[in-house]
Amino acid sequence: MKEEMVIVVGAGPSGIAASACLNHLSIPNILLEREDCFASLWKKKSYDRLHLHLAKQFCQLPHMSYPSESPTYVSRKQFIQYLDDYVSRFDVKPLYHRSVESATCNEADGKWCVKVRNLDSDEVEEYLAKFLVVATGETSDVYVPEVEGLSNFTGQVLHSTTYKSGEPFCSKNVLVVGCGNSGMEIALDLSNFGAKTSIVVRNPVHMLNREMVYMGIVLLKYLPLHIVDGALVLLSKFIYGDMTKFGLGRPKEGPFFLKVKDGKYPVIDVGTFQKIKSGEIQVLPSLRSIKGDNVEFADGKSHQFDAIIFATGFKRSTNKWLKDDDYLLDNNGIAKPSFPNHWKGRNGLYCVGLSRRGLYGAAMDAENIANDIKALL
Repeated sequence: MKEEMVIVVGAGPSGIAASACLNHLSIPNILLEREDCFASLWKKKSYDRLHLHLAKQFCQLPHMSYPSESPTYVSRKQFIQYLDDYVSRFDVKPLYHRSVESATCNEADGKWCVKVRNLDSDEVEEYLAKFLVVATGETSDVYVPEVEGLSNFTGQVLHSTTYKSGEPFCSKNVLVVGCGNSGMEIALDLSNFGAKTSIVVRNPVHMLNREMVYMGIVLLKYLPLHIVDGALVLLSKFIYGDMTKFGLGRPKEGPFFLKVKDGKYPVIDVGTFQKIKSGEIQVLPSLRSIKGDNVEFADGKSHQFDAIIFATGFKRSTNKWLKDDDYLLDNNGIAKPSFPNHWKGRNGLYCVGLSRRGLYGAAMDAENIANDIKALL
């Protein structure tokens, strides 16, 4: 059993930030990652046209800004380069192919025993640490809903994590399932490459553009959330008008309220709405069943498709391996305590990037955790 001061689980941007902040304060730590690289979601499982949806000042990690020549909205390639430089600068060295199987707290000495499967040797390694930081992220395990007949669909089926570009789908009938930011942007990308694109929209969505989101984040520093939400909804109605005639409805609760409450992000429109408005992207209700290459929808209508892309998000598996915690994380792997006190649990347990506040929140968590551990030591 190897004894460490701090164990960080997960080498996405949150885990990298946590390890970097600990290194910055000379606190020994190890960073465990089940994949073969850090930030695997960005490096291997993101589509080509992806850009950060928030301005770069809201998406930087602690102690290092983006280069001054970086655009306001950083591309996937530029963000990966930023992470590469960040890891190098702060000497972050993850242990790869390490899948955590259990983490238990010893009542006698208050230390965490973490059992890890080495995916290269298939051996179980055991680590002991005074502090444990959960940085497994909001996007952990791919989720595809069960749909009657999906296994017999004669076309191509993929999750958004394996989608790269709309180029291979030119002139094909493609259905995107999921109307979050990934689904909306993939639908736009498909349409731009000449695919006959449809998107399933089951629930009401808030449609905002980048400038509106930027304004909202700035206003939240000075005004209550409900006032900011009210202003954004009014502005959205002015810019996008009555969306119901295009198959889109607005939620009754405000965009930032829903983000904090349920982790439901508003759709940040980068051109998709205009395609929906012009009829180039068709909005369809929820799926009912699939027969061959025909998909039946909740309105009773059927359409033929060559491919289905599920932009249906992720599930978290933290509850399968994290034991002895009934305070910090819920069954979905999200922090239970309210912001801004969500990052610290009991018995030396912490979490970073699990407050539904994106990279901005993860950066704050990482600094808070490192400073707290330094004070305790």
